[in-house]
Amino acid sequence: MPPVEIRELGISGVFEITPRQHPDDRGVFLELYKAAPFAEAVGHPLTIKQTNCSVSSAGTLRGIHFADVPPSQAKYVACFRGAILDVAVDIRVGSPTYGAWEAVRLDTVERKALYLSEGIGHAFMALTDDATVSYLCSEPYAPGREHGVHPLDPAIGIGWPDGLTPVLSPKDEAAPSLAEAAAQGLLPTWDACQDLYTSLRA
Repeated sequence: MPPVEIRELGISGVFEITPRQHPDDRGVFLELYKAAPFAEAVGHPLTIKQTNCSVSSAGTLRGIHFADVPPSQAKYVACFRGAILDVAVDIRVGSPTYGAWEAVRLDTVERKALYLSEGIGHAFMALTDDATVSYLCSEPYAPGREHGVHPLDPAIGIGWPDGLTPVLSPKDEAAPSLAEAAAQGLLPTWDACQDLYTSLRA
């Protein structure tokens, strides 16, 4: 049995990672990230240039965030305390699944991770207090290249959990809809992303 199971979801470039856990009377051990199976599944290695950590109260909604392509910013996301609903949104203009989203619960039970390739929008909602999320990033944060789409845009229609009141930052609250972001020329294109992926595989 492999140390991690990696499968691509319905959006090209979005992968769910399920690690094999080894529990005993002391606790649990797992390999959350392993370079060789990752590169085999995705088609190229992951170069890590920044690691982020956020702690959020229940209902906190972060995103939808993305960065200009190139170089954009791929993310490998895991939750180390509590639980979140982690969401990938295809914002690549011209993509066959443009506007589609995929959601994966990340928690300390299955201890899954989610990998989002460059050009994919990322958002998550904290399902518990003190939800602690870490993400490995392929590029450092660069304010001039960072953008957002409103996570409650009805045209996208993300199925956020009932029973929690979304709490957004002022910046995320002011983010444009997907249609507005497209009209403003903020979104990455499918072709530009494909060119970037090809260069990463070279």
